[in-house]
Amino acid sequence: MSSWLKSRERTQIVTHLPLGRTDYAAVYLLQRQLHEARVAGKIRDTVITVEHDPVFTIGRSGSANNILVPSEVLDAAGITVYEVERGGDITYHGPGQLVVYPIIDLRDQGRDLRRYIRNLEQGVIDLLAEYGIEGQRRPGFPGVWVGARKIASVGVYVKHWVTRHGLAFNVAVNQKHFGMIHPCGLPIEMASLNELIGTAPSLTAVAQTLLAKMEPLFGWEFVDEDPARYWRGTK
Repeated sequence: MSSWLKSRERTQIVTHLPLGRTDYAAVYLLQRQLHEARVAGKIRDTVITVEHDPVFTIGRSGSANNILVPSEVLDAAGITVYEVERGGDITYHGPGQLVVYPIIDLRDQGRDLRRYIRNLEQGVIDLLAEYGIEGQRRPGFPGVWVGARKIASVGVYVKHWVTRHGLAFNVAVNQKHFGMIHPCGLPIEMASLNELIGTAPSLTAVAQTLLAKMEPLFGWEFVDEDPARYWRGTK
């Protein structure tokens, strides 16, 4: 029996850090600190859930050319831009969006990056099913789609088999902000859960449901911990 299958036979305790609404730069630094600690074996696998102030992030294969408005418009909207090491092109994070950052050791998941990404996508697909919505994949385009529109983006970074960055799920986002870019470098429209079901669930409720869907996929059991224990001066 493979080591991956053996690892799935036992439940792994995973720390959940619910950060609420928090500045992107602070959480980016926290991710790096947690990544370093996980590589060193000082902490167990950890998953952050968070809502950000408006920001565009550009991944390794991305380009600022996919920003469609001048810097003055970004400044007026309070949107900052960061270039980061995750895969993918440009994306938006902002109020009304649930962002999930797993800091996990993929050696406990069979050293299988593709399976890891598919499980992130599957968690969103299973979440959408709770609302009667059919989520879909598109080959070659990580993330989750509802029809022709994308509702969740996935972009990850792995070093020493430990991950950072992750997925973003649109609950009740400002579509005007998405209209300022080509999301994922594509001329596409983004979907948001509130538009599909006619109401906006709380991000806390959506996060709880998504984490519950992720647990059986990864063989995890989440335990909430106080984020203040982990900040180490990042705020």
